[in-house]
Amino acid sequence: MGFSERIVAVEVHAEGEPGRVITGGVDDPPGDTMLAKAQWLEANADHIRLRMLREPNGYPGLCCNILVPPTDPRADAGFIIMEQTEYPAMSGSNTICVATVLLETGILPMVEPVTVLTLEAPAGLIGIRAECADGKVTRVTFRNVPAFAMALDVPIEVPEYGIVPVDISWGGMFYAIANGDDLGIDLSAANGAEIARASEMIRVATREQHPVVHPLEPSLTGPTISQLTGAPSVPGATRRNAVTVATGQLDWDRPATWTGALDRCPCGTGTSAIMAVLFAKGQLAIGEEFVHEGPLGTTFTARLLKATTTAKDVASPYPAVVPEVGGQAWITGFSEYVLDDTEPFPEGFTIGDIWP
Repeated sequence: MGFSERIVAVEVHAEGEPGRVITGGVDDPPGDTMLAKAQWLEANADHIRLRMLREPNGYPGLCCNILVPPTDPRADAGFIIMEQTEYPAMSGSNTICVATVLLETGILPMVEPVTVLTLEAPAGLIGIRAECADGKVTRVTFRNVPAFAMALDVPIEVPEYGIVPVDISWGGMFYAIANGDDLGIDLSAANGAEIARASEMIRVATREQHPVVHPLEPSLTGPTISQLTGAPSVPGATRRNAVTVATGQLDWDRPATWTGALDRCPCGTGTSAIMAVLFAKGQLAIGEEFVHEGPLGTTFTARLLKATTTAKDVASPYPAVVPEVGGQAWITGFSEYVLDDTEPFPEGFTIGDIWP
């Protein structure tokens, strides 16, 4: 029996969203920035993402992260995010998972009652405040990169729904955001199939009819992810959301492919993106508490720290805001993944019963 590769990982979820963290077995990819490292992996070693996220090691709702040394001396650690169809520049739930793993496994020292550190994501530096007690991380609050609304109430023609007003906003990923209540879509987890189907149609239609490019980094385009927003259902929540992560290429001529994976948590970048939209519409103030409910009824607590712009040296900068988002993660297991030399599916596989 021979194994050519061994990958060590910690299984973890943030408020329901799984975010596996690879702690060993993957070499540090080349690159002067974390974004460059992620792009190198995508171009040269994408088999790692496929093997970790497809069956038999993964499933459509799973995310994965690779711990790597930071490229910025101000950071304590770096991480690369991998999802079903892309390498996102930022992810809130994955950030919470990574910070929890770093501290609870002793990779970085834990200081009680609060550990302060900086992580480097492909999107940039992320400030972390981790509340800790008895060796457990009880809450992670992260200061995100600036979020901004690129377009508000864009009329998008969507099959079956007609003209849908869509907000396009950056929260670390580019979101197509629509009001689920106005579309008559129940945002509870039990309605995940309808949510994912409608959300994917809205995302693809928005990308076709109103594509966007990040003003500071032309390689970041979108929208690559979608969010339905609506009235909350749990006490104390400000709004409810359902984020759908793309799991494949949608084919307009094959309705069965109109699907994606529902984000199980309230989504950190999605929370940042909707707060930027609400701020732009005058519906959320700097410093105002924003409690975001996800499909499972779990919540992230957030606020906008300050107003800013995308960059001073851009000819037409976008008004932006700096979000802070907090939630909790739980470690559920420790795993070692091996690649048998006779493995018939070294990059995993997908089957049409649950995959598009």
